[in-house]
Amino acid sequence: MPNHIAIIMDGNGRWAKSKMLPRSIGHKNGVKSVQKISEICSEIKIKYLTLYTLSLENFERPKSELNSLMSLLSLTIKSEISKMKDNNIKFGVIGFRDKLSDKINDELDIAIIETKNNTGLNLNLALAYGSRSEIVNMVKLISAKILDKKLTVNNIDEETVSQFLLTKNIPEPDLLIRTGGDSRLSNFLLWQSAYSELYFSSKYWPDFGKQDLYEALYSYQNRERRFGKVKI
Repeated sequence: MPNHIAIIMDGNGRWAKSKMLPRSIGHKNGVKSVQKISEICSEIKIKYLTLYTLSLENFERPKSELNSLMSLLSLTIKSEISKMKDNNIKFGVIGFRDKLSDKINDELDIAIIETKNNTGLNLNLALAYGSRSEIVNMVKLISAKILDKKLTVNNIDEETVSQFLLTKNIPEPDLLIRTGGDSRLSNFLLWQSAYSELYFSSKYWPDFGKQDLYEALYSYQNRERRFGKVKI
């Protein structure tokens, strides 16, 4: 079983369009899939689940849709805290949180604090996240350390880079799933997924259920992970 599953939850809008419904209804049904998949991962003892919830590029969407997303995010965070506590789920966030409102950040902090002692699934939401921006930010942080003479160029290795990323306390994903039918990473965990096993589902995220997750896990379990090496 993978230790860490990351998911690009794509297709909420297209799911709604296919049913001639507003995009906001697609996002609401996407939340139901988050709840369902999180509970399943908790039950089967997956240790880390990272969900690509809101990218930096998403901030370019129409203001009405963005406001709807933020309202849904706020409601979901508040309503899910008790469920996460009941299911022993530890909540976390990766992303550039300065892009989010103070209200949202306060609610995120409450969820993080309320679940910090849980020992089951580590559920991480990627909010206001973009991998290229994360890498640029890492370069700036390392450069500042060098200028302050707290780090030398010769001391920089892959581990150093990883420690200056937003995911420094999260292991690299073993399995990265994308729903919605597209086959690309869309600026998600580019450094971290260098040797992740990729699985693409044609299902829109609101339709992605238990059987679909199990099919992704079955595919993962039947692959040979060599990490660039030759199996002896």
